[in-house]
Order: sequence, then C-alpha cells, then structure tokens
Amino acid sequence: MKKFWVIGLVIFLSVALIPVQPQIAHSAKKFVSIASGWVVGVYFPLAGAISSIAHKKLTDIKITVESSGASVANAKLIASGDADMAILQNDIAFYAYKGVKPMFETPVPNIRTITMLYPEHCQIQSRKDSNIKTVADLKGKQVCVGPLGSGTEQNALQILEAYGLKFEDMSKVERLTAAESSDYLKDGRLDAAFYTVGAGASALVDAAMMNDMVIVPIESAKADALIQKYPFYAKAMVPKGIYKGVEADIPTVAVMSMLVAKAELEEDVAYKITKAIFENIADIERAHAKGKEVTLKTAIVGNPIPLHPGAEKYYREVGILK
Repeated sequence: MKKFWVIGLVIFLSVALIPVQPQIAHSAKKFVSIASGWVVGVYFPLAGAISSIAHKKLTDIKITVESSGASVANAKLIASGDADMAILQNDIAFYAYKGVKPMFETPVPNIRTITMLYPEHCQIQSRKDSNIKTVADLKGKQVCVGPLGSGTEQNALQILEAYGLKFEDMSKVERLTAAESSDYLKDGRLDAAFYTVGAGASALVDAAMMNDMVIVPIESAKADALIQKYPFYAKAMVPKGIYKGVEADIPTVAVMSMLVAKAELEEDVAYKITKAIFENIADIERAHAKGKEVTLKTAIVGNPIPLHPGAEKYYREVGILK
C-alpha cells in the first residue's frame, strides 16, 4: 500500500509541475542595456527611442539606456560585457575591432554591427571674438577636444594633424562633455570646442543662442588629405541656419554613427531589435532630427566590422543582403 502511495505522489507532483515551466519561460524577460552618450547629444535620445520601441512592441525584451563617455568608452563596455549594445562612431568601431593603439591595447573581437545610423559631423564651434578663421588659428588657443577617450578626441587629434598641429600646440586643452564645453564657451573659458555629433545638437545650439559663435571650416584640400589617410571620413556640410549666426554652409568632414552589439547577445534578440527598429522607424525619426537620416537603405553602408548574425538574418529577409 505504501508503495502505491509513493508512486501516486510522484505522478501527482509530475503532473502538477507540467504547466509551471511554460509560465516561467513565458514570463522571462530579456534585459538589454544600451550605452549611449551625452544626454544633450544625439545618441541618448535615439537610444531612448529604441528602448521605447522595445517597451511597446517587444514584450519579452526590456532595453535600458545608459549615459556614457561615448564611442571609445562604449566599445570598451562591449569588450567587457558591461553593455549589451552601444552607439558609437564607425571609425572607433574599426579601431576597436582591429585593436588600434593607443585607444585599444587589445582588440575587441566581440563587437558586431546592428545598423548604421546617421552621419556625425565633426564641428568646431568657436567664439566669434576669438577670431578663429581656420583650424590653423587654434594654435595657442584654449580648446576642448571632447571627453577623454571619446571619438571626438580622436577626430580632433586627426583634424589638427591635417593642419600640422598637436594638442601641445594649444595654450590649454580641456576634455569636457558637450554640455560642459557649451558652458565654458559661453563664459569665455574656451576659445573653441570640437564636437563630433549630428548637426543641430543642443549643446551647440545653446552656445550660439547665448553668444556670437562661428563654425570653423575644414577646407576641401585638408579634408582630402584627411580622407586619404583615414578613409572612414567623408566630406560634409554644416548647413546654413542650423545655428544662430551660421549664414552659409560650412565645409567639414563626417564619420558615421552606428548601433553595435556584443557577439554574445542572442541571435533572436538581436534579430527582434533590428526588425523592430525598422518596422517602427517613425519613432526614431521623432526622437531627434538626425533620426530622419536613419534608413533601411543605408543600414549597412559604411559598415567597418562584421554584422551580428541576428541583424544579418533580418537584412537577408528584407533583401538588403543577398
């Protein structure tokens, strides 16, 4: 009798547990972090839009957005696994994947592309009373080159190099966030500041509203020399009217921003996020003016590193990849 009681108990427990497992699986939610950038830049609102899309459309995925030190720092967060996804510049993604020193002591082999986003203009904003007409005039000036370890810092280094200058040629070099640079420009603690950010970024708009500012041009010949040495650059224009006092298009160069993920992120998660982005592109467009430049047509244009398998699957489905 005892034997049958034990068998019956085992059967009861086995049957009772059957429906529990699907419920656990169904209720499980994948938490994904995106390292973005300055709150006053473009990365943060675009990452926020992606998070919002996931909240509305992907019931099994929750995306959280973290403000960070931008491109180089974000690549290192991917390397360490402290971020599942990140927004950064295509030049920095290339450096990370290859392990280009001094930015990266070792390669970041697990960085993968989800999608290209929009052109990031290299912009040098200067106080008008500092009388800076060209990049060469930055010599002896107080200049911000972006946060330490950022993509902006590397772009500043390379642009100055095209003019035969180094950081040491400035009277003072600051490494500040976009918001800090804007404040320093407004109160005269800086003559000029480098930004690698979408045209129309709020930090530059704010500074131009408060003081007379100019955008320092990068002349065509210098841009050509820069592109020859660093082929991830492209010629670009800061459009007239984008900032107060900018009354003509200003020639400059640009890199591409991109959304990346760590290779360890599950393929189906990357696939769902990629698909959700492009099926809800209007949400991206509403997040920031630069969001209008994020398109499926340009999703892999300028991509310098391997695609994440999840993104690749989606692009094959929609015919971007054959």
